[in-house]
Amino acid sequence: MEVTQVLFNAQSIDGTVRKNAEESLKQFQEQNLPGFLLSLSGELANEEKPIETRKLAGLILKNALDAKEQHRKFELVQRWLSLDATAKSQIKACLLQTLSSPIFDAHSTSSQVIAKVAGIELPQKQWPELIGSLLSNVHQIPAHAKQATLETLGYLCEEVSPDVIDQDQVNKILTAVVQGMSASEGNIDVRLAATRALYNALGFAQANFSNDMERDYIMRVVCEATLSPQVRIRQAAFECLVSISSTYYEKLTPYIQDIFNITSKAVREDEEPVALQAIEFWSSICDEEIDILEEYGGEFTGDSDVPCFYFIKKALPALVPMLLETLLKQEEDQDQDEGAWNIAMAGGTCLGLVAQTVGDDIVPLVVPFVEENITKPDWRQREAATYAFGSILDGPSPEKLIRLVNVALTFMLSALRKDPNSHVKDTTAWALGRIFEFLLGSAVDLPIITQANCQQIVTVLLQSMKDTPNVAEKACGALYFLAQGYEGEGESSPLTPFFQEIVQSLLTVTHREDVGDSRLRIAAYETLNEVVRCSTVETAPLVLQLVAVIMMELHNTLESQKLSSEEREKQSELQGLLCGCLQVIIQKLGSSETTKYAFMQYADQIMGLFLRVFACRSATVHEEAMLAIGALAYATGADFAKYMPEFYRYLEMGLQNFEEYQVCAVTVGVVGDISRALEEKIVPYCDGIMTQLLKNLSSNQLHRSVKPPIFSCFGDIALAVGEYFEKYLMWAMSALQRAADLSTHIAGDDELVEYTNSLRNGILEAYSGIFQGFKNSPKTQLLIPYAPHILQFLDGIYMEKDMDDMVMKTAIGVLGDLADTLGNHASSMIQQSVSSKDFLNECLSSEDLLVKESAQWAKLAISRAISV
Repeated sequence: MEVTQVLFNAQSIDGTVRKNAEESLKQFQEQNLPGFLLSLSGELANEEKPIETRKLAGLILKNALDAKEQHRKFELVQRWLSLDATAKSQIKACLLQTLSSPIFDAHSTSSQVIAKVAGIELPQKQWPELIGSLLSNVHQIPAHAKQATLETLGYLCEEVSPDVIDQDQVNKILTAVVQGMSASEGNIDVRLAATRALYNALGFAQANFSNDMERDYIMRVVCEATLSPQVRIRQAAFECLVSISSTYYEKLTPYIQDIFNITSKAVREDEEPVALQAIEFWSSICDEEIDILEEYGGEFTGDSDVPCFYFIKKALPALVPMLLETLLKQEEDQDQDEGAWNIAMAGGTCLGLVAQTVGDDIVPLVVPFVEENITKPDWRQREAATYAFGSILDGPSPEKLIRLVNVALTFMLSALRKDPNSHVKDTTAWALGRIFEFLLGSAVDLPIITQANCQQIVTVLLQSMKDTPNVAEKACGALYFLAQGYEGEGESSPLTPFFQEIVQSLLTVTHREDVGDSRLRIAAYETLNEVVRCSTVETAPLVLQLVAVIMMELHNTLESQKLSSEEREKQSELQGLLCGCLQVIIQKLGSSETTKYAFMQYADQIMGLFLRVFACRSATVHEEAMLAIGALAYATGADFAKYMPEFYRYLEMGLQNFEEYQVCAVTVGVVGDISRALEEKIVPYCDGIMTQLLKNLSSNQLHRSVKPPIFSCFGDIALAVGEYFEKYLMWAMSALQRAADLSTHIAGDDELVEYTNSLRNGILEAYSGIFQGFKNSPKTQLLIPYAPHILQFLDGIYMEKDMDDMVMKTAIGVLGDLADTLGNHASSMIQQSVSSKDFLNECLSSEDLLVKESAQWAKLAISRAISV
């Protein structure tokens, strides 16, 4: 098979030619994988071949080694490891040979493939000579070979974790990379490749950053590179500084003054990509200091790993003026563009982080700028002043801000009404939203909103919803936070008199001609939902009237025929929004007996609409409709049983939807809602549901995030059906035991710890539901054989000391449930358990009230079991 021609055809404009070529590549791969990969690597290495086919050959090779989905990636890794050793050696030789190709696309593709192979082999202690041979390449004369090798070292550091490469090799890699970065390197491409490689290698440099001389050397080279005549090198060097600021925060003290000088020069004078990274450096320092101050509450005791050096506080007098200057560099159309990011936006974001870091100290530095610019004739100055003011509202204490805000409010309402410039209005509406978000409902003596100005605020915001889409969207946002500020006020809220007017205006926005061009429609529905969610008893009759309106809108979307694919996408978005809105209304009306009774007249029609929505094929809509059905089940209780015969098949489809795993996760949650609503009436559907849930657990194709809710769902079902659960007990318990064993002894990054905690929580909720479901039944003795393993699991969690409060509360609850259900059968087991006593005492003295309550209940249950 002539692979060049096939690769050529695979890029053909002619669909048939392309399809045939893809088919033959697929057959070749299935019939003879080693031969297939060898011929691709040969193609990539062959200087005679056309660049298009070489590049595609490299891309196919890369995709044969890696995939986004975890389970697929695992399969590809195993497949590569089991290949014939000779074939692998030949492929790797071709790849290394390609690094010295003068053609950029060839050597660059090869760099990426080598790193993918290294990512598989180095952790297995294979290909030990790779790093040595790459390092010997760095001293080659042709610049392109040097560039390709540095690029490969960079990708390699991205692929493997630091513990795979020993310190001696790390030192050599860093030496090569830092030498390639230095100003004495004459070739721009080499210097750029080295700077980018350092960015990936920083995570490996822990030991080097602990050595003063080595650290000084690395920092000097990085700072010199920020002054390179080449803009891409300057940008890459600042990216390294940003990474250093978070990875090595505690080592920055000797360099911070120089870095301030370099960054402020870049922010004021350099091109935008460079200036953005220079601002990002300070944003990153803010993130670090906010984390440290939050974690240790500013009281540094001996146990804090990293002290706070207060870099931001010390730099304030110079840093704030520099950031305020950036706010005047707006772009003409930045409000219209969803993904816009420029110096002014970066500067405002950083200013907001500075305010969170230093609190009150920022206010006197920003107020003069606001006062000076807010009335200037140039729109840029008015907008910058408003942006500066809005940026510093989160951080300083309400006492420090309240008087300013009261003065500013009147001014801003007038600007939102009368300013001739759309940018200024956009930012003003955003800043009002920030006032409502951070300063409403805070314990402040001077209220911001009074009966007197409430009318004016609502009128101006509703008026602004008729403005350009971007201003209207920000006005919706401000109203969202205004409504949220009065959540839980119970009887009365200053917004109550305007409820009907607000709802009417929001519905009008959703019908604007230009609503499809921006996020405006989404913003209007989100705000409508919030207004309904936070409404008071007085407006319940008006919420009830809204049901028919939204139902009619949903009905209309189901009627429209023959849509183009773009129209269909918009249609799906609208259906999702309407289902979301109905969910909020159902929750609101279902939460009190009086309104629930009135709402029930609509239940059948609503369910009918939801079932029609399921007949459409769109994931977001399914997710929203599923959530709304969960709310409906909660509101209708046992009456929901009448919808089950028709709804069950969609429930099953949702549980089988591995591709769109969020839909699957939401469906699992709804099974829980329905179990709670139907109780024993769910029995006829249990066989199907339990079979599917067990199948989901054993699949390696389902996203791992769906597994914890499945376990919780076992608990919901067991609680609903009681001793009838006996039928599934053996299967459920063995799945729980397997997962429980996996969830202890896990060391890993924060993300893994978080996942492990959610997994443990799901397992514990299942145990809890099963114990409570069997309580007082003659069949409780069926649970006795499982108790030792459960106690052992609780010991394991306790010993590992990395559980969050949520797990702690559920775990101590399970100990109580076990004692409560098994009574004296459990007493000797609990007394023999290694840590249950210590665990209980620790929970009894917890700061967290929920943990404490759960522990007090468990203590009572255990003492009853032991005394029997």
